Amino acid sequence: MGEIAMMRFWKSFLTLVLVLGMAGIASADEKKITIGISQIVEHPALDAARKGFIDALKDNGYVEGQNVTYDIQIAQGNMATANSIAKSFVGNNVDLIYTIATPTSQACVNATKTIPIVISSVTDPVGAGLVKSLEEPGANVTGTTDRSPVDRQMDLIIEIAPKVKRLGVIYNSGEDNSLTSLKQIKEEVAKRNMEVVEAPVSNSSGVFLAAKSLVGRVDAVHIPTDNTVVSAFDAVVKVCTDNRIPLFAADIDSVPRGAVAAVAIDYYRLGRQSGEMAVRILKGENPGTMPVETLKDLKLVVNKQAAEKMGVTLPESVLKRADQVL
Repeated sequence: MGEIAMMRFWKSFLTLVLVLGMAGIASADEKKITIGISQIVEHPALDAARKGFIDALKDNGYVEGQNVTYDIQIAQGNMATANSIAKSFVGNNVDLIYTIATPTSQACVNATKTIPIVISSVTDPVGAGLVKSLEEPGANVTGTTDRSPVDRQMDLIIEIAPKVKRLGVIYNSGEDNSLTSLKQIKEEVAKRNMEVVEAPVSNSSGVFLAAKSLVGRVDAVHIPTDNTVVSAFDAVVKVCTDNRIPLFAADIDSVPRGAVAAVAIDYYRLGRQSGEMAVRILKGENPGTMPVETLKDLKLVVNKQAAEKMGVTLPESVLKRADQVL
């Protein structure tokens, strides 16, 4: 090999070594993050919140399989499982935790005071002991709330079924968010000269019997943002359809499943909003100084077929302003 050829060889070799070395440094500097997602149960509203969160992260450059890994865990409505999930996230030292619903949020907040937590689909973050206040949550927690517009929901029930005097409410007596919703419902119902007939449950397997217990005792049924009941929503739909009892929901995702109507937030958009907050945290913002957010815009969704099966007619006033008619 000639002298010139030898010089060219060593020049190419050194260039290759330099390039490989820089690539190694770049890959080391590009941190791959892990986000733990804890969801109390699977149902359309909470699933939409999860999808919205992941989509928001993706739109901000966090692509699953490239620079972010999601550890998605479903607690199946079991608080002990929720606590185990929270402990596993802490043990694995995830970079951020996204919690969907009050019970899983409580489990994760109790498990760590250092890992950033973004809560979502929580009715009363302060009452549930998750944050100090909505304006200044403090510590390592912030997120979004799905607090329902109960006054608007009660007005909608009366507009569609004006003869309703006894309103059945099925709820999990062990969920803080459900108790908060029940209190609000009672307050609004009292203002409208109606009364609440309660049907408490402790798990999803009791939802069908709870719904059956309301037959002959109520003029309509309202399901609050209760994860246990919504996860068994089909059972309530069957009872109400068979007995022609109008069924109303506090989340729009339950309307395609058989509720007559709902005026509420869009859980997918709520999840996206939570995701945008997570991006800010991943870029260095302190969650404890980020106010808890909510969606101001509500959607009205109605189901004409369900209304017919349950013995009510949707007024033109409702149909005209509905965002979606099924």
